[in-house]
Amino acid sequence: MPIELPRGLPFSVDTWSPNSKRKRHHFLTHAHKDHTSGILTHSCYPIYTTHLTKLLVLQNYPQLEGSLFVGIEVGESVVINDPEGEFKVTAFDANHCPGAVMFLFEGNFGNILHTGDCRLTPEGVRCLPEKYISKKGKEPRCQLDYVFLDCTFGKFTQKLPSKHSAIQQVLNCIWKHPAATVVYLTCDLLGQEDILAAVSETFGSKIFVDEVANTESFRALTLTVPEILTQDPSSRFHMFDGFPKLYERAAKKIAEAQANLQPEPLIIRPSAQWYACEEGYSETESQRKLRFNEAVRDPNGVWHVCYSMHSSRGELEWALQLLVPKWVVSTTPSCLAMELDYVKKHCSGTKLTLDDRLWKLLDINVEISSETEVTARVLDYPSVVEQPIQISAQSQSSPVKVTSRQLLSLSPPSKRPEVTLFGRARLGIPDSGFPAEEKIESIKDSSQVVAHKMDQDVPFENEVEVKCENILESKLDTELKCENKLDSTKQCGKSVKKEVLKVSVCSPIGSSRNFSETLRKLYRSMNVPVPRPLPSLSELMNSKKGTKRRFES
Repeated sequence: MPIELPRGLPFSVDTWSPNSKRKRHHFLTHAHKDHTSGILTHSCYPIYTTHLTKLLVLQNYPQLEGSLFVGIEVGESVVINDPEGEFKVTAFDANHCPGAVMFLFEGNFGNILHTGDCRLTPEGVRCLPEKYISKKGKEPRCQLDYVFLDCTFGKFTQKLPSKHSAIQQVLNCIWKHPAATVVYLTCDLLGQEDILAAVSETFGSKIFVDEVANTESFRALTLTVPEILTQDPSSRFHMFDGFPKLYERAAKKIAEAQANLQPEPLIIRPSAQWYACEEGYSETESQRKLRFNEAVRDPNGVWHVCYSMHSSRGELEWALQLLVPKWVVSTTPSCLAMELDYVKKHCSGTKLTLDDRLWKLLDINVEISSETEVTARVLDYPSVVEQPIQISAQSQSSPVKVTSRQLLSLSPPSKRPEVTLFGRARLGIPDSGFPAEEKIESIKDSSQVVAHKMDQDVPFENEVEVKCENILESKLDTELKCENKLDSTKQCGKSVKKEVLKVSVCSPIGSSRNFSETLRKLYRSMNVPVPRPLPSLSELMNSKKGTKRRFES
């Protein structure tokens, strides 16, 4: 599933939710259903996408109005007026499925490349503006600030064959099985029509696609490759559903052929999913190359060809080395960008300056003194795994002020504040005590406790001295006299104010029972443990006498 973009951006990409609906502009990279989920409920004008993607989406969701969409084709740029400043959007071929594009955004928020779902190739990457591409190991003239990257196969370390090579493997598999009177091709997914077109052209036969049983695939193919379709079931080549229960249906087809004394049908599944799941399979290097260079038959009788519409880890690393972005964010929760070598080497520990566009992306205003240094690690969405931004100040008195549109009031940072980039843009600074803007003074009178809040800006000239004297040491009910002396400044010329509080303490010293329920709830609401009171003066004196006796003996 695609990810929600930070709220500091005026646009959304491939997400249709209450949060994304509040954005002013919307972009759709392609027509796969995992990228259009929720579009019926949360779509609004304008939706920028290619004409073919628009037609495919309207096929799947006829309730939508075509007027919602604004066309943008590969290689075309559109300048969009926005209250926060105009920005330019350019579409590039994503090499994923018909109509799929990547979007390059350029504006006050920075330079952002959103790949959607993609299969990056040297030709595709070099179609990007020359100023963003590094040459001969040198940094590009203009660096991309952020790349939202499709990392679907980011954990797949093997080299994937190109689409053209995979299609050739399908053709070779068919050539090697001339006795198969029926060939079932599991190419029902948008993006696999090139395989059907190559088979139809090579063997001079049209592909049977059941309009009733495969209505959605049939309609999509009428938009992309209508010339290869037929409704004649006697054709040798049939489109076969990949899911659900592929192996059960394949076994049924094979059993039917055997029962009718017919040759075993050839069932081919062009997909990288099987290879990705079998990556841990123990085999030699030569066996591994053989598996990726030709079709492989599994125990269920299905032939697999590694046809991928997503980039492998090696292709992602190569593209990042060429683009050299400052930040990389994975759009696929199953694989995080932090696992890529480029991100570990170039993005971790990136220095953040006051004018860094990261703060704009987070929709947060930051004021940091010149003595404060901010370091950050690359952040991944979703928040299942979050890397912290570390803020280390040379001086504890260095002012750090962070505010947002939600009127966050935060204390100066402690050792490890956290920043969550995506999902909810928030900046949380853990505090082990009371809020910095408040000091709470507990006053016990009889059996009641009243909590008073003192403003943080109380002059430091006022010193508070607390003298506690134990009155009755041997009695169960101990009366504690506390004198709070507030020294007034010389300018006021007033007499010293003294406040004496007598409290009857029934609970043992060192327990939290002598805290009222109100005060305990206050501590618990802040997720901090209820503090233990200090020991009495008599306990301290007794422990000192015991230590002295042991020393003399």
